[in-house]
Amino acid sequence: MKASKLESPWLKEYFFMLLNEFKDRSFTAEEAQAFLSRTGKSLENIYKVLSPLINEGLLQRAGTSKEGKTLYKFTVKSNNETKTPSKDEVLRLLKSAADIIRTAVSYESILILLFYKVISDKWHTIVLNYVKDGYQEEAAYLLANEEYLKLYDDKNNQLLTWQSIARTSSNTIPEMEKALLRIAELNISDGGIGLDELRRLIDKVGLSTLARKDDLRPILVSLIELFNKYDFSQIDYDVIGDAYQWVLSYFAPTKAKEGETYTPREVIKLMVQLMDPENNTAIVDPACGSAAMLIESYNYVKGKLREANPSLRLYGQDRNDTMVAIAKMNLLLHGIKTDAKILFGDSLINPEFLKHLGEPQADYVIANPPWNLDGYGEEKLNKPELRKIYIYGYPPDNTADWAWIQLMLHTSKKKTVVVIDQGALFRGGREKEIRSKIILADLIEAVILLPEKLFYNTNAPGSIIVFNRNKPQERKEKILFINASNEYKQHPEIRKLNILADENIEKIAKTYREYREQPGFSRIVPIEEVRKNDYNLNVTLYVAPMEEEEQIDLLKEYRELKQIEEEKNQLLQKIDHIMTELAKATGEAQ
Repeated sequence: MKASKLESPWLKEYFFMLLNEFKDRSFTAEEAQAFLSRTGKSLENIYKVLSPLINEGLLQRAGTSKEGKTLYKFTVKSNNETKTPSKDEVLRLLKSAADIIRTAVSYESILILLFYKVISDKWHTIVLNYVKDGYQEEAAYLLANEEYLKLYDDKNNQLLTWQSIARTSSNTIPEMEKALLRIAELNISDGGIGLDELRRLIDKVGLSTLARKDDLRPILVSLIELFNKYDFSQIDYDVIGDAYQWVLSYFAPTKAKEGETYTPREVIKLMVQLMDPENNTAIVDPACGSAAMLIESYNYVKGKLREANPSLRLYGQDRNDTMVAIAKMNLLLHGIKTDAKILFGDSLINPEFLKHLGEPQADYVIANPPWNLDGYGEEKLNKPELRKIYIYGYPPDNTADWAWIQLMLHTSKKKTVVVIDQGALFRGGREKEIRSKIILADLIEAVILLPEKLFYNTNAPGSIIVFNRNKPQERKEKILFINASNEYKQHPEIRKLNILADENIEKIAKTYREYREQPGFSRIVPIEEVRKNDYNLNVTLYVAPMEEEEQIDLLKEYRELKQIEEEKNQLLQKIDHIMTELAKATGEAQ
C-alpha cells in the first residue's frame, strides 16, 4: 500500500511527518502526539491519524512497551528515503542545486539549506544514540543540545530540526526561516562558535519573501526536495566542508563582479605550508572571509598529528556580517567547534581579536586582505589606541596594504604570511617609508611572485610575503626572492584562469623550506642590496625567469639544410630551362 492511497491532504502530511521522525523505530501513541505538538501540529485525538494509517496498511502494531503501552511501527519507507551520499554524490547534489537557482536566487540560500540539513541530521543521530542508551526522548534532546548545537527549544517544547519543519506544506519555507532564526537566538556565542550573525544572513536571503513570489517559490521547494534525498549524519566533516567550499568557489566569479574577493584553495594551501603552524598555538586571520585559511591551518596541523584533533585557538574577523555568518557555518560544517571565534568588525580600526587573545600576541597571522583598500590614511589610523599598531608609519589614503601588514606584524610573535597586490612591493611615497623600516628591521624572510590570473577579481599576479620574527641565524639580513610566475596550469573549468597545481605548490614550498637558490627561480639577496635598490621588493628585479634553451639536433638541421639546397638547385634548373625556351620563342636565343 502506498501513501498516495491517502485521500486527505492533512492526513498525508501527518503521515510523512511521523514517518520522517520515527522511520523504522517503534513508538507509542503518546510519543507521536508529543512529536506533533512540538512541531505545532497537535491533535486532540492522535488515533485520528494512527487508525487510518493502520487501515491502509501503512502502520502496524508492534507489541507493547515496558509500561504496557501499544507500540506502532511503519510498514513502509518514505518515498524520499534518505541515504548517505558519497563525496561525488554531494558534489553532484550541489551542482544540481546551483543549476536550480541559476541567478534567480542568491547562492547563500544553498549555504543556509545545506547547513540546516547537515546540523539537523547530525543532531538527530546524537539523539538516537542517547535514546539507545536508555534516555527518554526529551532528555536526549537536551543532551544533544549540550553536545552539539541547540536545535530543541525546551522553553517552548519545540523541535527546530529540518525533519520537523520541512514537509509538503505551503508554510514550509516560512516555518524553516522561523526555525533558523530561533536556532540563531539559542546558539549565541558563549565561548565557542555562536550563530549570532546567522540572523543577518537569513534576513539578507529572505526565504519568506522569496516564498511569496510565484516564480521563485518553486525554486526553493526544489532545493528542499533535493536536500531531502540525503542523510548527512554519517558523512565525514571534511567531505561536507569541501562541498561548502565548492559552493563558494563555484559562485566566486559572479561575486567577484560584485566586489567580493575569494582566495583560491591552492593559494591558501601554499600560504599555510609556508606558515607551517604547530599544535598548541593561536592563529589569527584579520580579514577572514569564509574562514578558509583558518580551516586549512587546522587541517594542516591535524595532518601533522596523523589525524588527531589539534589543540589550536583560531580567531577570525571580517567587516562583512554576511561573511561572518558564512565563516561560522563553514567552521561548524568542518567539525571545528571549539577554541574558535569569528568576530564582526573593521580590523584596521577595531581589531576585536586582540581583546579575545588573552595575551599580547598570537603565534601566527595569515590573510588575504582587500587589496588597495582606500580610506585608511593617517587621519583615520592616527588614534591613541592604534598608534602602537602602526609604528612604522601611516599609509596613503588610496591603499591600506601596508596598514594590513603592520596590523598582522603587531599581532604575530612568530610568522606572518600575507598575499598582497604586487604594487605594494615597489610603490614609493609613504609606502616606501613603511617598507624600508620593515626591511631594515629584518622581518621579511621571503617574497614570492605568483602567476597571473589566479584570482577571480583581478588578472594581476599577487605576491606572498613571509615575515618571521625568529629568523634562523643563517637567514638573518637576507631575503629569499622566488619568481613563481611560470608555476601554474590552466584552470580545468574556467578558461581565462590559472591554478597552482600540487607540483607547483610543492616546488615553491620546498624552495622556501630549504632556503636555496635556483637559477631563474629563486635567489637569496642581502638586505644591503635591497637598500641600494631603494627598498624595492619587486621580485623580477632580483630573479628573472630563464628562457628555455631550444635543443638543436645538428645532424637533423644539416640534413634539412642540404635538402633545401638541393631543392633550390632543382628550382634554378627549371627556371633556366623555362627562360631558354622563352628566349627561343621570341628569337632572342644566343
